[in-house]
Amino acid sequence: MSVSRSSSTIHDVGVVGAAILTTSTSPHSYTTERRPRPSSRPRVAATRSVWRAVVKTGGVHALDLDHAPLWTPTPERIASSNVEAFRRRFCPGVADSDGVWRWSEDRPGEFWRAIWDVAGIIGEPGERLIEEGETFREWRFLPDAELNVAENLLADRPGSDAVAIIETGEGRPDRSIERARLRSDVAAIAAWLRSVGVGPGDRVAAWMPHVTETIVAFLAANSVGAVFTSTSADFGPDGVVDRFGQTTPTVLVAADGYRYGGTEFDCLARLGDIVDRLPSVEHVLVVESLVDEVDASALADIDGARPWSSVLAEHAGAEPEYLRLPTDHPLWILYSSGTTGVPKCIVHRSGGGLLKLASEHLLHCDIRAGDRVFYFTTCGWMMWNWLVGAMGTGATIVLYDGNPAFPGPDALFDLVERHGVTLFGVSAKYIDASRKAGLDPATTHALGSVRTICSTGSPLSPEGFQWVYDSISADVHLQSMSGGTDLCGCLVAGDPTKPVYSGAIQRSACGLGSEVVDDHGRPVDIGVKGELVCTTPFPSMPLGFWGDEDDTKYRAAYFERFHDVWAHGDFASWTAEGGIVIHGRSDATLNASGVRIGTAEIYRVVEQFEEVVEAIAIGQEWDDDTRVVLFVRLADGATLDDELRGRLRSDLRTKCSPRHVPAIIAAVSDIPRTRSGKIVEMAVTEIIHARPVKNVEALANPDALDLFVPALESEVG
Repeated sequence: MSVSRSSSTIHDVGVVGAAILTTSTSPHSYTTERRPRPSSRPRVAATRSVWRAVVKTGGVHALDLDHAPLWTPTPERIASSNVEAFRRRFCPGVADSDGVWRWSEDRPGEFWRAIWDVAGIIGEPGERLIEEGETFREWRFLPDAELNVAENLLADRPGSDAVAIIETGEGRPDRSIERARLRSDVAAIAAWLRSVGVGPGDRVAAWMPHVTETIVAFLAANSVGAVFTSTSADFGPDGVVDRFGQTTPTVLVAADGYRYGGTEFDCLARLGDIVDRLPSVEHVLVVESLVDEVDASALADIDGARPWSSVLAEHAGAEPEYLRLPTDHPLWILYSSGTTGVPKCIVHRSGGGLLKLASEHLLHCDIRAGDRVFYFTTCGWMMWNWLVGAMGTGATIVLYDGNPAFPGPDALFDLVERHGVTLFGVSAKYIDASRKAGLDPATTHALGSVRTICSTGSPLSPEGFQWVYDSISADVHLQSMSGGTDLCGCLVAGDPTKPVYSGAIQRSACGLGSEVVDDHGRPVDIGVKGELVCTTPFPSMPLGFWGDEDDTKYRAAYFERFHDVWAHGDFASWTAEGGIVIHGRSDATLNASGVRIGTAEIYRVVEQFEEVVEAIAIGQEWDDDTRVVLFVRLADGATLDDELRGRLRSDLRTKCSPRHVPAIIAAVSDIPRTRSGKIVEMAVTEIIHARPVKNVEALANPDALDLFVPALESEVG
């Protein structure tokens, strides 16, 4: 895939078919020919209603979860929700959110145009709602639209606070950046980009901590039509070059350093090495993150480098200019984790990306203008893009750069209390770690501002659900959600107007036909595990992978498993209430004696033991079969003896099944994870089988891989 500077379009994205949905003259009502659902795609919504009837009569027993809801929204909360306002305005003929979700799937053109309207998107939506493609990935939504994302994220919204960003972090005072100041800084950096010849289709890259300047760099790049791409400052030179070496940026924005866990890390020495290895880079802006002013001598050996502050001063007073471009103009390039090879460079489109994020922020998360939205992330994880997109609602976003447990385990709860956060977003691992640490923030902090808590990154255990309601707030919408870099959003998420059940994500994301199917692509019953797929096209499907000129890698990633259906790579099952449980990644699913086992099921049981901090399970090829091997990281003072092994095996046998019982249990002092905190079963599997791990630079702690072979050998003699 490549970008043409002259046409500002992606090459090799062939779209065919005529529009079948058109807007009427009324801005909020539509005439439509209902889109036929291709018969080759599974459809189980009607079947699920039959299943629910069977459940009510006792004919099916779903998952072993507590079916009494942990939380139910009050009628007043439902009535005041964005979902209810959306229903009244756009589909008053349906009764509730269930009807809204069905309407969003059945009339996608109308739905996504309605999101444009309710989000107040600035630009030209165009006449056509949908352009149908011959294949799933060739469908286009609002194909004639033109817009600029930065213009939308920087706009004043009714009810919004003057403050756009609150920035916090280790070793620095909190600072508030007003929207007017943010627009001014974006205009200055954009003016400089234009002055050095950056325009539509060029790439602007950021190797940065999670600070305001990273967001300014993105918004400035988007203002001139450039494509933004980023990775976090804790990546080493190899990891940075693996990513930016493929996407060939013209401009690199980097910080002088960052702080983590009470330590300052200098980046300037590594920056010189990175620039030398990126021949496409012509200009380098160095952000003063650790010091107020970077010593000019420190930049002398870095080609094309100059301080960020000097550019702001040089172009102070520049007027904001936003180049509106077609909806499919590339917005940003995100990267896969890279744990199985060089990272894939996933190109996302402007219009579809903004629509998808708006649907999640407004309908799933119930964000309103004036809210304060926090998500713990780095700018190397797609939740950074998700958080930045929340500015389009008129909310203030809250940043934190550093260790979330520094200087103490309740650092983030201090932040929530201090800034009146309304949406608190963290990983499932953070919730579990807080629970195990015995934190009880409901009694130590004033958290009454929080309406919504979001969890992602890995499945949230039922115990994690319970801890949130016991120890943070009994009256909060806990939204476990799952999706990822591939769609820069969620495939399954929450519903603020429906009850929350322990261990389950509430529903499919609006506008997406999520299903669970067996190996033959057939819908499965409640409680039966299968592959999570999406059967309906959606606006934030990637344009493609950078450098994948014939889309071979793109097709292989999502569409080869099931014909013309998006295979997401998660192992999942439905619950009787219509929710979904993620059992782990499909590529990490264990296949013991022909039975597929989700690793998340094992972790849920094992990590409840106070002796176990965390665990990782893999399948080892053994005697023409596969045996389950479990590695555990123990709490301080704990010992993996026969008594603990016995209790672990007993609980797995009784709470899961005999198939879940590991053949070997071994202790390790660390478990490898990506820089966004996800454990990497595949890397451990490769090490155990004496196969090379293709990209250890993608790991935050690659030395942990050295622990596993000795640990296994010590158990088998």
